[in-house]
Amino acid sequence: MSYSESALYLNCDGDRLVGVLAAPEVSARIGVLVIVGGPQYRVGSHRQFVLLSRRLAEAGYAVLRFDYRGMGDSEGTQRDFEHVSDDIATAIDTLQQQVPAVTEVVLWGLCDGASAALLYCEQTSDPRVRGLCLLNPWVRSETSLARTQVKHYYLQRLRQKEFWLKVLSGKVALKALTGLLQSLSLMLRPPEAEPRQASFQERMARAWQRFDGSILLLLSGNDYTAKEFIDHVQTSATWSAAMAHPGLSKRDMPGVDHTCSGADARQLVEEHTLAWLSTLGSTRS
Repeated sequence: MSYSESALYLNCDGDRLVGVLAAPEVSARIGVLVIVGGPQYRVGSHRQFVLLSRRLAEAGYAVLRFDYRGMGDSEGTQRDFEHVSDDIATAIDTLQQQVPAVTEVVLWGLCDGASAALLYCEQTSDPRVRGLCLLNPWVRSETSLARTQVKHYYLQRLRQKEFWLKVLSGKVALKALTGLLQSLSLMLRPPEAEPRQASFQERMARAWQRFDGSILLLLSGNDYTAKEFIDHVQTSATWSAAMAHPGLSKRDMPGVDHTCSGADARQLVEEHTLAWLSTLGSTRS
């Protein structure tokens, strides 16, 4: 299907945001909002979000990708993923204004963009959000990072003959061994007895559990952020319950890196997203 691309200005609390809309000739009722993660802007690493948006638009889905306040070409003070709910709400408003056929929206996010999508739902319970597509969600804390480093890096190194040969020859720096001890200490540290407020990870899990739409979880096999998410889920009762969500579809992508940088990996993400989007029309209650 043919589509057009146009640059847009979005007004968020007096700041002008920049977005790009890919709109098919005839749009599905479900539109897609791409939420950028990390210190990125609307193009994404290796034009990831440009190519994704165009592929989805070819399939009939209107897609808006945009820059938060203070990022890319947008005005305003820079903020992190925990404080962009107003930006997301503005982008959803704009998508619907520009493409009136769009009555429901999917939030598609990578890394802390996925986290921002969940936090938006936790904060707003926006009924327009029909689905969440979450690629390698960000749940990092000192403890989760330490656990991931020990399990997926240090334990593998300890099994390697080359590592011990370097230890015996004095070629392993003291800094590396110190890092292992520090990670073990953080991993084994007991949690605080009475946290003053819910962490962003707890708020993400709460939003996940309460969400009444569909969730597509994409996990890269060659990515520490994805491994950290898996380990966090396995050690958290709250997250373990969240993973039993009736609307969850999970897709593992072996060998794929964090931003799905290869052409094959990018196409795999696009295919998973399109296949999942095609099911949403028949699962609305």
